Amino acid sequence: MSSEITLFVNPTAGRGRGAGAAQPAASALRAAGFTVRTVIGEDARDALVRARATVADGTGALVAVGGDGMANLALQAVAGTRTPLGLVAVGTGNDFARALGLPVRDPAAAGRVIAEALKGARLRDIDLGQIGDRWFGTVLASGFDSRVNDRGNRMRWPAGRLKYDLAMLAELASFRPYPYRITLDDGEVRETEATLVAVGNGSSYGGGMRICPGADLGDGLFDITIVGDCSRATLLRVFPSVYRGGHVDHPKVTVVRAARIEIAAENITGYADGEPLGPLPLTARCVPGAVRVVGP
Repeated sequence: MSSEITLFVNPTAGRGRGAGAAQPAASALRAAGFTVRTVIGEDARDALVRARATVADGTGALVAVGGDGMANLALQAVAGTRTPLGLVAVGTGNDFARALGLPVRDPAAAGRVIAEALKGARLRDIDLGQIGDRWFGTVLASGFDSRVNDRGNRMRWPAGRLKYDLAMLAELASFRPYPYRITLDDGEVRETEATLVAVGNGSSYGGGMRICPGADLGDGLFDITIVGDCSRATLLRVFPSVYRGGHVDHPKVTVVRAARIEIAAENITGYADGEPLGPLPLTARCVPGAVRVVGP
């Protein structure tokens, strides 16, 4: 493995935390004997081109500095290669870093953990979800949660998580279940009214909401959480339990496992790792061992 490590930096992550996070992470890596270079693109497209070039040149590891969006962008550069991926998580959600057991919002600690893991060859191959040519590490979301994302992304004020809290309240005012057609890998077709359908490679999204609490990054299967046609009152009552994964015990919630799923519903956008993919229908498949990651 090359001793040169590449930091892939989003300077705007976590309302500016990304800009300051690269230095302590780089210092920890250099203290462990690694040479560090930094890649910052002019925009997401340019950043990805630069990251892919770095991977092609043989960097020893690509370390994404930012939130889940930056982790997702880094996946597009390293998936299907043997270049290890590390995460210095300083964003808002940081769900992928949590799934990997990496420090959150502590860039110096993350840099030390990554350096120690690289020196000790503590690397592992994990599954990823794939939709067309796009990869994701945590959850493909669709339904009420993606409608909240749609609305929040349209809002110019306020900033941060409060925007999405307000978007949730607005969506609750017009809440209704959506007709879904779900096709699993064995050909089973489910037509159902559902509040949301979440396809989990990892267990959580939205900053620790364990929507797919049983998801395993190494079992070759998605955990698919289907929240049925519950009322607004039921949704509000069940929602707090999602942070511990207790919602899966509710009679309106079904969990199935599959390696491939097609989700169809009208006027619903799919989001993977918090990033918009476009309108349903979408087909996702779980690809075993698609990326090598650095872990504690």
